[in-house]
Amino acid sequence: MAWRQLLSWRTRSSSFIGNRNFEPGFGRFYSKTGDYVVKVGIPEFLKGVGKGLESHTEKLEAEIGDLQKLLVTRTIKLKRLGIRCQDRKLILKYAHKYRLGLWRPRNLP
Repeated sequence: MAWRQLLSWRTRSSSFIGNRNFEPGFGRFYSKTGDYVVKVGIPEFLKGVGKGLESHTEKLEAEIGDLQKLLVTRTIKLKRLGIRCQDRKLILKYAHKYRLGLWRPRNLP
């Protein structure tokens, strides 16, 4: 008896899968993606993080060079460059998210 109910529920629900708007407001479960910057360098990365990190752009570009090196930079190197603790934490946090593909700087006008 339970198998029949499961099978009948499965056939009813499979007909709903093809119809995207079977419940208003529940058609899609992902958020809208924004416009992303095509080329991401250190200035775009820091501007995307925000919170005043843009002030370190010149220092990081001169010492580190490119974004790929920044993504693998350790805390001690940032500390030696004179970047304060809160800013180091933000840079490392967003660098980790960027490496995993969970975050990208948005193209803001």
